[in-house]
Amino acid sequence: MKVVGSGWGAGQNSGEGDAREAADVLSLCSLTAGSKLFGIDTRAIREVLGKGSLNRVPLAPAYVGGVIAYRGEVVTAVRLRALLGLEAAAGMSCVMVLDGDADEERFGLMVDGVGGVVMVDRRLAAANPSTLDEASRALFSGAFRTEEGLLVQLNPERLKPSRLADSGLFGDTDRNRAKGELR
Repeated sequence: MKVVGSGWGAGQNSGEGDAREAADVLSLCSLTAGSKLFGIDTRAIREVLGKGSLNRVPLAPAYVGGVIAYRGEVVTAVRLRALLGLEAAAGMSCVMVLDGDADEERFGLMVDGVGGVVMVDRRLAAANPSTLDEASRALFSGAFRTEEGLLVQLNPERLKPSRLADSGLFGDTDRNRAKGELR
């Protein structure tokens, strides 16, 4: 695994220095929505289910892609494309099952594709620019420059369906209506 923006793992074996640098390394699973590259902390990912069909939920907000049976539970799947204001994907989406910080709300995240694990130096995270709209600021935790381009970090706590509903930012908004995504 490659660490982006750090000398970590480059033959340094100083003991204390390695432990300090290892603490500064963040493991992100890369994923895509449209042409954009995102990352989510691997510690929040319970399982990647791959592409599959979901059961639709009538009258649900546009960001709810449906529900899926997962190990005896019914899990709500959130459509990342809808949160970003992108048109719905033509094919099936990949579903990642995520756990919140306290395991209180397990949910799915529908993305176009899941890549590999990227190790980044958390000290090199760029803050969200002040020009982002309120909805994007609510989802993003910062960004990292990688060889593949800008990798935007998503915060799994902010992606929880209950938190999205409480925020009021992602209901059936005009930007979703314009894309014809209302059911």
